[in-house]
Amino acid sequence: MLSNTFKKVALFGLGCSLVLASCSEDKTEEVVAVTETAAELEVSQAILDQVETLGMNTRYVKWDSFFFPDGTSEMRLFLEDDIVVTPEELTAMVNLESAEKGVKGTDKQYRTSALVSQGRTITIVGYTGGSQALSSKERTALQMAVDNYNNLSGVSITFNLTFGTSYQSRDMVVYNNTVNNPSGTGGSAGFPSNGLPYKYVQIYGLANYSTDVVEHVLTHEIGHSVGFRHTDWFSRQSCGDNVNEGGDANHIPGTPTGYDSTSIMLSCFSSSASGEFNANDITALNNMY
Repeated sequence: MLSNTFKKVALFGLGCSLVLASCSEDKTEEVVAVTETAAELEVSQAILDQVETLGMNTRYVKWDSFFFPDGTSEMRLFLEDDIVVTPEELTAMVNLESAEKGVKGTDKQYRTSALVSQGRTITIVGYTGGSQALSSKERTALQMAVDNYNNLSGVSITFNLTFGTSYQSRDMVVYNNTVNNPSGTGGSAGFPSNGLPYKYVQIYGLANYSTDVVEHVLTHEIGHSVGFRHTDWFSRQSCGDNVNEGGDANHIPGTPTGYDSTSIMLSCFSSSASGEFNANDITALNNMY
């Protein structure tokens, strides 16, 4: 997810180092060596075909370094503004999408075919170690974001939040990656796989924003991790664009088909964001879980 202000600057310079990943997919079947650099990797036609099959915009696909909480990194695909995935995850999502298209009556709002297992308690840790630790404000915002999900009645997934440095056995880890995104503002995540949420949720460049805005970005990125696409996938209007992310995003009954200006899952955020779900976000979550 991008700041609306930052997005416009990034487009002007076509530098958008913030993370070209959003609610989309990622990679092909090729296995990538950790020693390779983005300049040495090609976004092949096979990758673009898979991204398009998943209904994602092929204009926003790139290889870049993905940093883990301990500072190590590997090359991964970034899509659409704030989504990250491996080639294997991309292929698995394409296969799942193809299988679901043959299942009659599967309704979705703007989500991926992959979801977290129904009834799951998701273990989530806010990272507190080293240069990628969450600040005090960010830890408060993370608690607020988790509460956004846990306070919903009728939603089968719940979150168990702790803070610390032990993240390997947790379903999800949230950390500040500003040190590796010095000009970025926003966050990134990925999509569920094998019934689990996407594990790594990053935020960066939010130190000068309010706690509510940080809460908004975290709630948004956790939303991707449990399967949400962008609400304005058809226009990216929240970023000042008029670009369709492509594909066949199925509509959830009871939610708008047009632009929903207060949704937590808009492609870009503003400095006045409240950090709260609107009624349509809640309807969508109840439909999914």
